[in-house]
Amino acid sequence: MGICESRDIRNNPSNLVKLGNVVQINPQRLLSRTKEAFHLAMRDVEVYRRDITSHSYKEFRGSGARFQNGDTLLARITPCLENGKTVYVNCLKPNQVGHGSTEFIVLSGIEGKTDNLFVYYLARDPNLRTFAIHSMQGSTGRQRVMADSLRSYELTLPPIEEQRHIANILGTLDDKIELNRQVNETLEETARAIFKSWFIDFDPVKAKMEGHEPPFMDTETAELFPSAFQDSTLGKIPKGWKVTTIDENFNLTMGQSPPGSTYNEDGKGMPFYQGRKDFGFRYPTRRVYCSAPKRFAEKGDTLVSVRAPVGDVNMAEEKCSIGRGIAAIRHKTGGRSYTYYIMQSLQETFSRYEAEGTVFGSINKTDFQTLSQLSPPNEIIEAFELLVYPLDQSIENNKNEAWTLAQTRDTLLPKLLSGEIRVDDAAEILEENDG
Repeated sequence: MGICESRDIRNNPSNLVKLGNVVQINPQRLLSRTKEAFHLAMRDVEVYRRDITSHSYKEFRGSGARFQNGDTLLARITPCLENGKTVYVNCLKPNQVGHGSTEFIVLSGIEGKTDNLFVYYLARDPNLRTFAIHSMQGSTGRQRVMADSLRSYELTLPPIEEQRHIANILGTLDDKIELNRQVNETLEETARAIFKSWFIDFDPVKAKMEGHEPPFMDTETAELFPSAFQDSTLGKIPKGWKVTTIDENFNLTMGQSPPGSTYNEDGKGMPFYQGRKDFGFRYPTRRVYCSAPKRFAEKGDTLVSVRAPVGDVNMAEEKCSIGRGIAAIRHKTGGRSYTYYIMQSLQETFSRYEAEGTVFGSINKTDFQTLSQLSPPNEIIEAFELLVYPLDQSIENNKNEAWTLAQTRDTLLPKLLSGEIRVDDAAEILEENDG
């Protein structure tokens, strides 16, 4: 029977199987006690990101999830389950076993029955996740889904060859998303390195002092930099530059939280960001909307976390409402990129407010406005903006493309798993999009 003929069989209720009969749930993985091994904490897992991007090494003391390559880790505790913390293990060495939080359930395929990567996408299926969420037990705020509850989940399972085709289609989309993320990380590292060279290490000034032309810089830009230093309250700084306050050079808006009754998750009103928990790589994640916003950030403003923790940085990709945990800031020249990277460079300054908070870290408007910072001439800021803005625009374009790919993946996933869309049809959709 071909892949295209599977729909009628998949929709037959008599073909329902229990998850526990076709997927290994918390399979045995051997790891010696006291051995320092690959460790994955819940905080290491990014929301709806397939691949592991952060981990540590930690002594294994006999408890917690144990896993190997090909396993899927599903967060079982609120709110991590609802938020989509699910990851596919594919970064260990052959025969290596890692360990992690006790709040993971480990899922793995059964040879001849279920493909490992298909099991990962099965764990991402909204139907399974809804079942798991409704099966949670325990007190409010600490609810968990139990492994035995998952074992009873019923599904129609496609033949293993079709599973592999489904996993390949969805995996190809995730591969493209991951590539975009990696490209964006490289672009941001490049822009950050340029900022550091110009405004922290003063490499163009040092080169001119030594009688050299600054490398990787055109003559017109090089002429904007002095060839000497001067003393200041911040130490040696380029001649002609000034030590000023944030208030003198930036427009700052502190957030204000509207009444909780105006919040919704239905897209009514304006995207509303309350604090660090909304931040992602560069751009915040839309989770909550507000129908009666009080304070705003404009598209391209830098968003700074001002409450627990202080100093984390994102950028507004659209006009949005900001709560009291966030401030919006923009240099008075309008320099989007310069603002973003100088706020990143102030991490050490911001960290002092994190440490000095009586209950939790915070910085108020007056303290923020009076922070000292180095102020180069506007001509140099504009030259930096001209150089780096295209890199930042590429990051935004890649992010938008990744969002479209994620929407395609999330639309196809439940339909492929249920048989509503056949594998051949999905492959044609992807080919049309590529074209």
